Amino acid sequence: MATQHSKTAARLMISPAVILLFLWMIVPLSMTLYFSFLRYNLLMPGMESFTGWDNYYYFLTDPAFAAALTNTLLLVGGVLLITIVGGTALALLLDQPMWGQGIVRILVIAPFFIMPTVSALVWKNMFMNPVNGMFAHIARALGMQPFDFLAHAPLASIIGIVAWQWLPFATLILLTALQSLDREQMEAAEMDGASPVARFVYITLPHLTRAITVVVLIQTIFLLGVFAEILVTTNGGPGTASTNITYLVYAQSLLNYDVGGGSAGGIVAVILANIVAIFLMRMIGKNLDA
Repeated sequence: MATQHSKTAARLMISPAVILLFLWMIVPLSMTLYFSFLRYNLLMPGMESFTGWDNYYYFLTDPAFAAALTNTLLLVGGVLLITIVGGTALALLLDQPMWGQGIVRILVIAPFFIMPTVSALVWKNMFMNPVNGMFAHIARALGMQPFDFLAHAPLASIIGIVAWQWLPFATLILLTALQSLDREQMEAAEMDGASPVARFVYITLPHLTRAITVVVLIQTIFLLGVFAEILVTTNGGPGTASTNITYLVYAQSLLNYDVGGGSAGGIVAVILANIVAIFLMRMIGKNLDA
């Protein structure tokens, strides 16, 4: 009886937070769903009318949607590839005993705490600027013509910026997993004559599989919503070369003043994100059960 009272009291105590969180999520989502069925343009207030599925049809058949979907997949895939490979390499490096190891780890993790907008501005103006950027000065010093990254390789530039931000997260997760590796097993393999590559492939990498799966799951969910880096650097251009789904919804809603079309795009983005999340959750579940 006492246990039942304790559970009831616990539910009552957390219920305000749960209700607030539920309202925080369900109210905006419900309004977005409602607006997605309206012809609602901010330049024509009071002229709203019900259009059914027209907004969804126009959004999904817009040529910009196919380009944005492709860019979203390339962005997520590129960042995951860089952060997993780079994070594994950095984790292996930071796991070795060295002088000033604590300071080095703090410096490696530091980019994760920089706001995306600030990070994008730093990369845009201090590194990738074709006139005064660091890369431009290095190119001139080597006798080469400076390259305008954001104009000629916009999506690759954004992938690099976002990967730089998320690399510390992957490194931290993988380093934590690496430190739980059985050292006796590694020493036994070394004594048996296994090369460093063989030890990494057959011992270290299988041990990091679960940590890599967690990194993929968490990063993918956040990378589907990358926005600030695109807004600050390229504004989705040139054309739609660096437009992802999130920026396309923003452009439809606030640049074209089409709230109905933008709301339909937002619902489509939510559905796509949930499909990806469900797939990844099943993948990580099978991995953890293995």
